[in-house]
Amino acid sequence: MSNSADSPDRPTRSRLRPVRLLTLVVFALAGLLFWLSFDTARGTNLRSDDSMLRLSDLIQERSHKNGAQDDRNATLREEVDALAQRDNGSSRAEEAKLKALEKNAGTKPVKGQGVTVTLTDAPPNATAKIPGLPEPQPNDLVIHQQDLQAVVNALWHGGAKGIKVMDQRLISTSAVRCVGNTLILQGRVYSPPYKVTAVGNREALTNALTASPAIQNYLQYVNAYGLGWKVDQHEAVTLPGYSGTVDLHYAQPVKP
Repeated sequence: MSNSADSPDRPTRSRLRPVRLLTLVVFALAGLLFWLSFDTARGTNLRSDDSMLRLSDLIQERSHKNGAQDDRNATLREEVDALAQRDNGSSRAEEAKLKALEKNAGTKPVKGQGVTVTLTDAPPNATAKIPGLPEPQPNDLVIHQQDLQAVVNALWHGGAKGIKVMDQRLISTSAVRCVGNTLILQGRVYSPPYKVTAVGNREALTNALTASPAIQNYLQYVNAYGLGWKVDQHEAVTLPGYSGTVDLHYAQPVKP
């Protein structure tokens, strides 16, 4: 094989110019972007893909599922209670003790006279109703977790035999929590107006609401900016038994 010195007329392989290199890099990157886009979409509509749903939609969907599961749990609990009563060999004293425990646990309906407290947000365009007060901030016009907790605590203090928030009975492990302007209670989501119903002596319950310092503070905002507050009294009202799970969930250490 001869070398280039022996064949001066032999064509030589040209070097790639910088412009050609840049062109190849651009095409390579474009191809990579097209492939990534295809791999992400996988032929689905990104607007309707479940992974692209808004967080609020996912929360509402889970809330509906939790509600259906609560109804199913209530039905199963009734079936279990019926079977237990049919095959139960306990004495009358033991049965009476069991019924008392169920009543205190909130798993059985309770009825009697009572009150319902309704809390609502103020209109979004609300202004100060009392001369000399500053104009409201957004947080001044919405119901907060502390407001609902104040009502629940006052009703318990007033001797309530049972309390229902919206359509759910409260038990010892219930937690009234708010995220933004929505209430999350036992896995379900609610929006205002919020209704809290208690069974007990109406006069004692009403006096407890009036005497609560936290509620007195809330009523100042009712008068100043138009937050909603209404107390209805009932001759007779029935609260449902708690229908959710009673299992306790807690953190556990990870084994090494």
